[in-house]
Amino acid sequence: MSTKQTKIENFDPSQPGLPDSSIYGLPFTAEESDIIIIPAPWEVTVSYGSGASNGPEAILNASFQVDLLHQEFPDLWKLGIFMDEAPEHWSQNSEKYKSLALPIIEALENGVDINTVPQLQSDLAEINKASAQFNSEVKERALYWMNQGKKVILLGGDHSTPMGFYQALAERHASFGILHFDAHMDLRNAYEGFTYSHASIMFNAIKLPQIEKIVQVGIRDFSEGELEAVQNSGKVKVFTDTDLKGNNFEGKNWKDQCDEILAHLPENVAVSFDIDALQRWYCPNTGTPVPGGLSYEQATYLLTKLANSDKNIIGIDLVEVAPGEDDWDGNVGARLLFHLCGVFAKNNQLATGDKIIF
Repeated sequence: MSTKQTKIENFDPSQPGLPDSSIYGLPFTAEESDIIIIPAPWEVTVSYGSGASNGPEAILNASFQVDLLHQEFPDLWKLGIFMDEAPEHWSQNSEKYKSLALPIIEALENGVDINTVPQLQSDLAEINKASAQFNSEVKERALYWMNQGKKVILLGGDHSTPMGFYQALAERHASFGILHFDAHMDLRNAYEGFTYSHASIMFNAIKLPQIEKIVQVGIRDFSEGELEAVQNSGKVKVFTDTDLKGNNFEGKNWKDQCDEILAHLPENVAVSFDIDALQRWYCPNTGTPVPGGLSYEQATYLLTKLANSDKNIIGIDLVEVAPGEDDWDGNVGARLLFHLCGVFAKNNQLATGDKIIF
C-alpha cells in the first residue's frame, strides 16, 4: 500500500506533472494533502469583462508547468496540495443566472427603472436567491475540509465567490480580519440590484460581526458611496495605490509600508487576493482592469511578511483570474496560488523548508 511518505520518496518534482494528477501534478490524494483548493467557477453578476468562471480551470492547467522548487518554500510540495472538484451545477448555474443577469445590467445601463419591469424584477429575485444558495454550498464545502484539519483556499470565479467561505471562517473563529488586495474597494451596496455582486463582497463581509477589520491594499478605483462606507463603518483601512506609490516616490521603502499595513490587522487574518490588484500585464484579461497596481514582487513580499509575522492566517481566496487566448493569466494565477499556499503553510508552522540562499 502506497503511503504519503513513499509517494514523496518516489516522486520526482523536477519532472513535469502528470495530467491525471491533482493540481501542480502532485501525486497525493485529498486525505494526504495539507492544503485543499476549492474551485468556485461562478460569475453571475459581472458587469464588464467576463471569463473569471474559467479561472480555476486555467490555473489548474497552467499549474503542471510550475517548477515545484519554490525559493522561499522549497519543501512546500511535500505537504500536498489538492484541488477539490466543484459540483457540476455550480458552473451550470453560473451560466444560467448570468444569462438572466445580463438583461438587467443592460436595462440599467440604458436608464430603465427595472422596478417597472415585472420580468426583470422576478429574474433579479431569482438571481439573488440562487447566489445565496451558492454561498451556503461554498460554506458547507469549506467547513467539510476545515473540519478535517485542512488548510482551505477558495479559488474563484469572480469576487462574489468567497462570501460563503467567510461565513465558514466566521463559524470557526470569534473574530478575524481580511487583508484585501484589489484595485477596487468592493464596498457597493447590492451593486446593480444584486445582493451578492462581485462589487459588493466587502460590503457584505463587514456585516459579519466576526470580521473586525478589512485592510485594503492597492485600491485605485472607488465611488462616493464606497468612500462613505469606509468613513462610516470603522472597520475598513485603505491603502490606495496612489498613496503607496507617493510614499515610495518620497523615500518610504516598501518594507516600512508593509509593516504599517500589517500593523492594522488583528491576530486572525484571511487573505483575499483579487488578481486585478496587480499591474495589468500580469492579468490582461481580468474583468475590470484599472491602470496602476502592485508588481508581483511587491505583492508576494507583503504576503511573505505576513507569513513570518505574529498574525495567524486562517484562510485565503484568489479570484478574478480570467484566461485569454494564451495561458498567461493562468500561468500568473498558478504561480501566485503556489506562493499563497507557501505563505499559508509557513504561517501555520507546517514544514516548508528553509529559504534557498544563493
